Amino acid sequence: MVYVMLADGFEEVEAIEPIDILRRGGVEVQTVGVKGKVVTGAHGIPVTADIEIGEVDAESMDLLMLPGGAGHEILDASNAVHALISYAVAHGIYISAICAAPSILGKKLILEGKKATCFPGYEKYLYGADITGEKAVVDGKIITGKGAGAAADFGFAMLEILKGKETADKIKEIMQY
Repeated sequence: MVYVMLADGFEEVEAIEPIDILRRGGVEVQTVGVKGKVVTGAHGIPVTADIEIGEVDAESMDLLMLPGGAGHEILDASNAVHALISYAVAHGIYISAICAAPSILGKKLILEGKKATCFPGYEKYLYGADITGEKAVVDGKIITGKGAGAAADFGFAMLEILKGKETADKIKEIMQY
């Protein structure tokens, strides 16, 4: 199961496009409202999350995804989100973060010695990371994305990890990517 953390102010395209790509590829995805079931994105688009954070089954988690936008500050302030990140690290579960959200991982020193990318200006929070500036970067169990314009690359990077290159290539073809 992929759990996508949603908080008010999340960048819609950074969450929805990767979710769409993953679901097209046969990955089970649940959106998670961090502070309630209805979450409003950075551009005023309300989204009803599948579940609330207290309903996450960490044992079923294959990947934890953190979208960016102003909502990343709410994610960073959430003890429940930090508990899931710590669980993922301790159990070798993939974590993905895009735009400003890699800063959450950086502040927890999870990116030390890893290649990573983020939205320009947030590099200072990626403590110990080798910052690439690429659209999407995979290093071990960490996937990072640069921003909204990299949402597809970010989604396909996760799909390739979870379902293989053949599936990712097939979905790219279907989507005219």
